[in-house]
Amino acid sequence: MKNLKPWLSAMRLRTLPLSVSGIVIGTCLAAYNGRFNIWILLLAILTTISLQVLSNLANDYGDGVRGTDNEDRVGPKRAIQSGAITPDQMLEAIKKNILVVIFSTLGLIYVSFGHTNLLYVILFVFLGGLSMYAALNYTMGDSPYGYRALGDVFVFIFFGFISVIGTYILNVKTIDHLVFLPATALGLLSVGVLNLNNMRDIESDEKAGKITLAVKLGHKLAKQYHYVLIVGAMVTALAFGLLYYVEPYNLLFLLSFIPLIRHLMHVKNAKVPSDYDSQLKVLALSTFLFSLLLGIGYYLY
Repeated sequence: MKNLKPWLSAMRLRTLPLSVSGIVIGTCLAAYNGRFNIWILLLAILTTISLQVLSNLANDYGDGVRGTDNEDRVGPKRAIQSGAITPDQMLEAIKKNILVVIFSTLGLIYVSFGHTNLLYVILFVFLGGLSMYAALNYTMGDSPYGYRALGDVFVFIFFGFISVIGTYILNVKTIDHLVFLPATALGLLSVGVLNLNNMRDIESDEKAGKITLAVKLGHKLAKQYHYVLIVGAMVTALAFGLLYYVEPYNLLFLLSFIPLIRHLMHVKNAKVPSDYDSQLKVLALSTFLFSLLLGIGYYLY
């Protein structure tokens, strides 16, 4: 158990609910349109969690070997930073995790499309490879995109559009205008989680040469950017609820606006980096709640 604890910490289990939020929305919207496959759901969850764990391990490795994780960092100590796991051990775990991602991705594609829909098979094999690239190269590699203020773009695309729309296509075998607004709202909320993390780390990242968008913007503008992300997500979700309204269940997601608004109030009053750290879990779980309520609201129909 003692040896397992640092690995569980490195996997950052608290990030997993956020990672499956798009799967929840995409699956429920597919069920709303009469298409649901339990095996697609389970394999999609396995693939997504595997990718998230891969990303978390890769981030620990990349920031650890670069020295970005140091005594200036405000959040909990990372595994390599604390010395609980060596860089070589982490790299070996990353390699094994890649194999899990590959097999789960191929299994998901086969269960969804079988020997038909060749174009979709090619598309999702490509997306699977792209997802692994994104998971690994946020902080790893010669030119990690997380050090070039591109993390927000990647999170919006992968946690929003690819997660929601991809899951919907896996079930329904076609694309639909129904999924674009929910995918946009979830993407904005997911970027909000990243921005909150980056606001917390502005000073330490800047010293270490990690240029995030929050570092570029500075404290004041990064806060304003955060308001735009969260409020933009709520407005987008509200537009979806009004445009695709069928019955009151469809508006269940409005309940998630309560913790989101409270979160914005906390961010407004934040003075020191630790104030942001305490809100990371709040925003991640509020985003998962939003996804769950939106999905259930249409699944019940």
